[in-house]
Amino acid sequence: MSKVAVDLNHRHGIPLKALEIKHFCTDLETIFNERYTSTLSYLDIYRIRKDIKFIHSIKRKLRKTDSIIRVTDKSGIFHIGSTLDYDEKVQRYQVKTNAYIQLSSDPLMDTFYKVVSLLNNLRTKQQITQWQHTKMMPDKNKIQLAYLYFIPKPHKTGTPLRPIVSGMNTPTTKISKMLDRLIRPLFDQYVKQTTIIDGVHLIRQLDKYVSLGLLKPSTHLCTFDITDLYTMLPQEESIAILKQFLIRFNHTHVRGMSINAIESLARIVLTENVFIYGNKYYRQIKGGAMGSPFTLTLANIFMWHWEQKLVEKQKASNELYGRYIDDIFLTSNDSIESLHDMLENANNYHLNIKLTREVGSCVSFLDVQINNQDGNITTSVYHKEANEPYIVPFKSDHPRHIFENIITTSLLRAIRYSSTLQAFNHEIRALKLMLLYNSYPSRYIYHYLKKFFQQLSATSISILPMIHDENEYVLLRSKLLSKPTPSEHARASRIATTLDNKHVDDVDVDDVDVDDVDVDDVDDVDDVDNNFFY
Repeated sequence: MSKVAVDLNHRHGIPLKALEIKHFCTDLETIFNERYTSTLSYLDIYRIRKDIKFIHSIKRKLRKTDSIIRVTDKSGIFHIGSTLDYDEKVQRYQVKTNAYIQLSSDPLMDTFYKVVSLLNNLRTKQQITQWQHTKMMPDKNKIQLAYLYFIPKPHKTGTPLRPIVSGMNTPTTKISKMLDRLIRPLFDQYVKQTTIIDGVHLIRQLDKYVSLGLLKPSTHLCTFDITDLYTMLPQEESIAILKQFLIRFNHTHVRGMSINAIESLARIVLTENVFIYGNKYYRQIKGGAMGSPFTLTLANIFMWHWEQKLVEKQKASNELYGRYIDDIFLTSNDSIESLHDMLENANNYHLNIKLTREVGSCVSFLDVQINNQDGNITTSVYHKEANEPYIVPFKSDHPRHIFENIITTSLLRAIRYSSTLQAFNHEIRALKLMLLYNSYPSRYIYHYLKKFFQQLSATSISILPMIHDENEYVLLRSKLLSKPTPSEHARASRIATTLDNKHVDDVDVDDVDVDDVDVDDVDDVDDVDNNFFY
């Protein structure tokens, strides 16, 4: 209840000791108690027993067949595989990356005391503010050792594994969160030119590229991804590049935290990434923990440094270049031989950074299918072959608005991504089949499809709600493409916190409510689009 009171005070200015807050919290607590102590209905009891029986059945079958079940990477469905095959892939990954060393004893308390000593030392030297010191200090009674697990990637050949370090209460978790909150907005602000925000952002860039007459029938589309980026980051070099980044953009301090303090804190987050796996203790000596907030920001800054030569080459050629973390998209009007030479050179920029590339007239990037058809760009929704037609089942216990949101979000994506009416109607048919497959009633589907089009003032609605007029579709798509997406709004909001508090050092970053920042105060769509186009 104390968190509710603090939130009411923060958002609405109601004093913490106000009678209204006291009565509200008392009533809310009563409702919660009644909700969770009331007797279950016979139907709920039946469902619980049925689910328990089903879970026990799965466990028995897994033991009998020596199999393992894991949630897949990205798609979020379950994957069942051989335990032996799974263990062999883990061992091969450890040997390939050489990123982990085994420890002889539990390192938890040793790491805790290192963190406490560093924070106290930085505060004594006034290299961090008091609120930063308080926010980053771990609680000795709550700290836990992280654990490593691997999730399969069935959308890739051979179903490789992705390592995830789960550490919600490690001694360095609060430091990682603080560094991410302080530095990610700076990255968002200064590296807009080479950042792809999402699929909609990429489509806008492609439209601009076409409108300037730069697309030719022979234009090559290229995508490539970085192999094991998070694990392959060289730790000390990454910290040095982080420092270069801050100096390059004139930040000797960030919200009262000195650049030397940032360097020291980044180092302890990386070097004290200790965890347990298979009843053994490990330390990561290369890269950062995938699952740690700061690792993403550090990887982005490392790649900002890595991509400079490639960016300059694209800029000189007036071509597109953009990166989404470890995935890169670019265009080229050079010969295919010259393009491959350029990419091969990029593959040798750094010993740890290796590229897997795809070049052609039709490629996929994120969830967008892009096709150069004789000098005309067409786009559509890209579905990985390994993806299952799975969404939240209609019979699940999720709040009812979740189901409507799924339909609305899918329709928005279909319109924005589908450059032709034919592609859009194809995606709508696929969406309906997926909804039916997950037990959504036909009447429910029809109702929310119709509601969606009516809200957008689309008038051509048939028995199965679809748009049949090409001109109407073009206008509708243009309207939706011009609106910022949630990802664009989130980035603009983060940037706004750096602008609104540029000269404020002793302020808790959590006191800045990014939800109250209007995306238009920082970036309208034209500003957002003026990113990685050269």
